[in-house]
Amino acid sequence: MADSPVPNGNGGAAAQPDDFTPTLNALAQYAKDLSFENPNAPRSLQPQQQGPQINIQVNVNARQLAEEDFEVDLRLEGDAKIGAEVLFAFELTYAGIFRLRNIPQDQMHPAVMIECPRLLFPFARQIIADAVRNGGFPPLYIDPIDFVGLYRQKAAEAQAQGGIA
Repeated sequence: MADSPVPNGNGGAAAQPDDFTPTLNALAQYAKDLSFENPNAPRSLQPQQQGPQINIQVNVNARQLAEEDFEVDLRLEGDAKIGAEVLFAFELTYAGIFRLRNIPQDQMHPAVMIECPRLLFPFARQIIADAVRNGGFPPLYIDPIDFVGLYRQKAAEAQAQGGIA
């Protein structure tokens, strides 16, 4: 029986079953949790004397679902304030299911924690921009995130606490 091509899940060229090329495929992506608050409306929508202070926190979590499959959560939390007054606040957990094949074990954790959120970020960024715009403000386009730097920072924090990255 001849080997038949196996689809790669992204509509691309088929891979042969004996192909040992490392692959990372997004099987699904979705908003797990989204919250937008405009606690001082309509007062917060009036023209302001100064621009707001924007605060954004980023976190990445992952869990293994199967031998090759991982769910990766990209969590973005933020707010805009003028002084102590909150103009708006948001929280988004945007997730994806990823299949990683033929990736060396020592490179699996960085691939999951760097490359997967890098693929999710543009979609999460757009959801935040749309939510802020729909809340009555100019869209908030979050600057690109250095996921390599974030990974290194988390690894250093884990090492300082005596844990493993």
